[in-house]
Amino acid sequence: MSVRVIYEDEYILCVSKPNNMLVHHAFHSRNVSDELSLLQVIEAEKGFKTYPIHRLDRKTSGIILLAKQKEVVASFQELFTKNEIEKVYFGIVRGFSPDQKNIDSPVKGRDAKVHKDALTHLKTLENITLDIAVKPYDSSRYSLVALTPKTGRMHQLRVHANKISHPLLGDPKYGDKNHNIMFEENFNCKNLFLHAGKLTFVHPYTKENLNLIAEFPEDWRRLFVQFNWKNPLL
Repeated sequence: MSVRVIYEDEYILCVSKPNNMLVHHAFHSRNVSDELSLLQVIEAEKGFKTYPIHRLDRKTSGIILLAKQKEVVASFQELFTKNEIEKVYFGIVRGFSPDQKNIDSPVKGRDAKVHKDALTHLKTLENITLDIAVKPYDSSRYSLVALTPKTGRMHQLRVHANKISHPLLGDPKYGDKNHNIMFEENFNCKNLFLHAGKLTFVHPYTKENLNLIAEFPEDWRRLFVQFNWKNPLL
């Protein structure tokens, strides 16, 4: 399985992660799956190890930064800590979402006990009404949204979308089962519709302004055509 390289220099490798691929095999997942992780695929193809600079959920597709040496990880992570790097995700959600909204709502941390402040900016780009019944309605509505997280909590975007009653399609944990089933049956879409599309930052070593883009997976592009939606990355 080949992973698409978006950008590479002597410090970092930026790739587009496919849906349903672990970045690395965490302890709890080692005995669950024999699938190769992103880091394993890259090492096999490129011949060197890489080190994740930030997180990307298994079910989320799109852009991820990896360091070529452990020593440079901290310099790039500092960009995230200081909010000097802009991440833009794209999602397809249930219903007609607000034109714009700041979702300021705490999200549980990794230990699932302590809530931490979390902020996400949502902007609606497209919407559609389908003549396909989903209980309890005779039709169904969906929106294409851009999501810009200002904090980096675990599952933040998935939780925030659900909290404003516009859950992401294909989300098995926070989503709407009836709409997920409809998309699988009518459009053959099973994946989570959350894609990390853009990263913009100043390279801490070369001082270059980088605007990195990960193209949408095939199922997204197919829906754009069917729904007559403009691809926001073009």
